[in-house]
Amino acid sequence: MLAALANIFRITELRQKVIFTLAMFIVFRAGTHIPVPGVNASVIEQLFRSGNLFGLLDMFSGGALSKFSIFAMSITPYINASIILQLLKVVVPTLEQWSKEGEEGYKKTTKLTRMLTVALAFIQACGMAYGLRMAINNPGIGSILLIALTLTAGTVFLMWIGEQMTARGVGNGISLIIFAGIVSRLPDGLKIIFQYLQAGTVNILNVILFAAIALAMIVFVIMISQGIRKIPVQYAKRVVGKKAYGGHTSYIPLKVNTAGVIPIIFASSVLMFPVTIAQFVDVPWVKTLGKWFEWGSPVQTTLYVLMILFFTYFYTAVSFNIGDLSDNIKKNGGFIPGLRPGKPTTDYLDRVMSRITLAGAIFLSLIALMPHAIGWMTRIEGIYFGGTALLIVVGVALDTMKQIESLVLMRHYHGFMK
Repeated sequence: MLAALANIFRITELRQKVIFTLAMFIVFRAGTHIPVPGVNASVIEQLFRSGNLFGLLDMFSGGALSKFSIFAMSITPYINASIILQLLKVVVPTLEQWSKEGEEGYKKTTKLTRMLTVALAFIQACGMAYGLRMAINNPGIGSILLIALTLTAGTVFLMWIGEQMTARGVGNGISLIIFAGIVSRLPDGLKIIFQYLQAGTVNILNVILFAAIALAMIVFVIMISQGIRKIPVQYAKRVVGKKAYGGHTSYIPLKVNTAGVIPIIFASSVLMFPVTIAQFVDVPWVKTLGKWFEWGSPVQTTLYVLMILFFTYFYTAVSFNIGDLSDNIKKNGGFIPGLRPGKPTTDYLDRVMSRITLAGAIFLSLIALMPHAIGWMTRIEGIYFGGTALLIVVGVALDTMKQIESLVLMRHYHGFMK
């Protein structure tokens, strides 16, 4: 295993890619400690200690949001822009056409994503600056605008770093930035556990139970993330002159968790909205509504699970076009054994995909609720060990390892993944 991993540094091109990626990680981590001018960081930190409202966003930014640094918004506006454009493909024919134009269409989509990212980042930055104006040293239009421009510039710079990592490094740059932000929070979690032990709040058995549950969750997430349903496809033989082409059997891999982590993020964002409003609006009925939606309440938990189920089906339907898949099988002379090409194949794939999506939705719901269960069983709270973070970390790690594995095998070295 170690010898196989050493092959990474024997290949000059791959070694340069890994070093470049690590260098960009250092730049990202350095930026999370550069404060936004004109803001009292201690007030922001006190706000974060009062609750875990922004815990998810702070985790994505690697703690930059609680420090209110130039990377406070992290890469979330870019993610939002990408999701919005992906959803708009269903209703905007131009975007659908671009997705079928190959490299040229990809360039157009990328350009539009960048423009939308800047717009969303500026709007979000203005909202953050105004909402947290109690932490601004000299609150005013000029100060709010300066802070908004600084935060927007930080997000645009991170977007550029992500694109450079994708082009000159290993893995997907945007995903790796989120990955780095999540992983950087692990030392803080270990520190909290150590403080619990010192204070006598928990004992060593609680810590062992916490570690065992965390390990079991990681194994479970890896199994589901890699889980696929293989649909066999038979291709008919074609005779051209004296030669026969085709006639082979392949399969379509349908992922159990096609939607990924998107349904959890959507559901969290929707349910965070009333709580966020309740913190900044001093109206009795709004405060009462905010208490109903507090994290862990019966109303919030029930709606959370229902929304995850809904968004899993919704996002899978939008991002995975069964009709196009069925048409491509038919155009390439393929068919599913026992089914005629066309509508029977489409209906069969739709039926199978619905069942798989239900399993994926239940899996996402269980993962999303696990932090509550872990806190109740181990009495260790205050550590953001959420299913969202775990899904992202496992997914990015597996994708990056697969890319490195393919580069190693291309140079005729032994791989390191089984």
